Amino acid sequence: MKRVHAIRIHPSDDVAVVAAPAQAGDGVVVGEVEVTARGDIPAGHKIALRDISGGETVRKYGFPIGHATADVRLGDWVHSHNLGTSLAGSIEYLYEPERLGSPTPRPKSDSKKIPTFMGYRRANGRVGTRNEIWILNTVGCVNHAAERIARAGAEKAGKAIDGVHAFSHPYGCSQLGDDLQNTQRVLAGLMRHPNAGSVLVLGLGCESNQLDSLLAHAGDVDKSRLKVFNSQDVMDEIEEGGTALGSLMERMERDKREECPASELIVGHKCGGSDGFSGITANPVVGRIADRITDWGGGVILTEVPEMFGAEQVLMARAADKGVFDDIVGMINGFKDYFIRHGQPIYENPSPGNKEGGLTTLEEKSLGAIQKGGHATIRKVLRYGEQASTGGLSLLESPGNDGVSSTAMVVSGATLLLFTTGRGTPLGFPVPTIKISSNNAIADKKPHWIDFSAGGLLDGSATQDELADRLLALVLDIASGQKLARNEEQGYREIAIWKEGVTL
Repeated sequence: MKRVHAIRIHPSDDVAVVAAPAQAGDGVVVGEVEVTARGDIPAGHKIALRDISGGETVRKYGFPIGHATADVRLGDWVHSHNLGTSLAGSIEYLYEPERLGSPTPRPKSDSKKIPTFMGYRRANGRVGTRNEIWILNTVGCVNHAAERIARAGAEKAGKAIDGVHAFSHPYGCSQLGDDLQNTQRVLAGLMRHPNAGSVLVLGLGCESNQLDSLLAHAGDVDKSRLKVFNSQDVMDEIEEGGTALGSLMERMERDKREECPASELIVGHKCGGSDGFSGITANPVVGRIADRITDWGGGVILTEVPEMFGAEQVLMARAADKGVFDDIVGMINGFKDYFIRHGQPIYENPSPGNKEGGLTTLEEKSLGAIQKGGHATIRKVLRYGEQASTGGLSLLESPGNDGVSSTAMVVSGATLLLFTTGRGTPLGFPVPTIKISSNNAIADKKPHWIDFSAGGLLDGSATQDELADRLLALVLDIASGQKLARNEEQGYREIAIWKEGVTL
């Protein structure tokens, strides 16, 4: 018989997560207690810490994650065969800020010691972590032209320019109503993003997404760093684009990094391909970063609204005031209505990959996912495409899809993304996308994807604070341009727009 370590997150939990595969008869050590595994249990999956009767609530993170669908014995594997969601239908939410919250105390942080990074301060006061030229197209018809212009421009870019990138998408034509508005909100947010030292907008001319209408959405975009034209109006769009880039490059020649406090950062926190360890290792470590940045006055954005279902009342209890609470309720119920309008089940989650990694119910997945927000007070709820204007933790209206939600955080102003994963993914977005793995195995297997591993929490080689210190140092180095994120090294950059509505 061998002994396997398992992690019990909260003293009231009915289950623990095994750190390595356990076989029937193995001793599973949970703190000072040892439980005999009654069957094989994969790494990242749950073992019962007591006898649980069918229908009884099961707790993890100190909160319910569903109910037993059959009798469970001490030492049993707890997963889809004997655990089901308890979520069903609509919920009436009450403003009770003291009733719920995190079951663990907030870690102490010294908000007086604000570190710095070397960033690009723009004319409107916002600070970017890169000085790039972004080429945006109004419609999918000119994707290829935009990419050709970007490749040619990259060869001519001087040292002051960190890169020239085109962001393709298939939309902009035959769109109506809110569907077109979503496309315009995303492109407008990218146009005014502080990581874009200059922007070229390439149109076709006959599309629904007309340039004049798009520019009206852009708000405070710096017109001295913007070039636009319709391809139908010029003889050679590639040549015209090259000329426009040349002018923008001249404008950027004098751009330099300057020392900025970390309170100027806006960071988006995202998880994708989660496993049973994500809510124990990577997400809580990223949550420590959220606490530090918001304590300093910086901004953190949390999204993936469907992955708040089952944990939304924990977030509501952290609302700064009744107005923010009402906005959270509106966002949650609005997303439930979105599912219902399309005839889809509200709680169709976790994904097959999540389940293979050890996540069973949406409550369990959501309670792990919100760990990325740390213990920070929620100051603002942002609509899709809305720009973050305040420090503190903001919740952003967006689906859970990795591409759509990550793009949405960039559009709202995130200049870095912290992306946790237990399964691994090569995805990257317009800003540095720092991948944090929940376990060392993925980091060792995919070093060209993963920037940082939180797996030291599983083998006891590091504490949360130690990992948070190391991760923060990496964030500041990448923000300063001293290092590139893996997505930048590999050229993984893309956008995805939330599609909803009628196409002509």
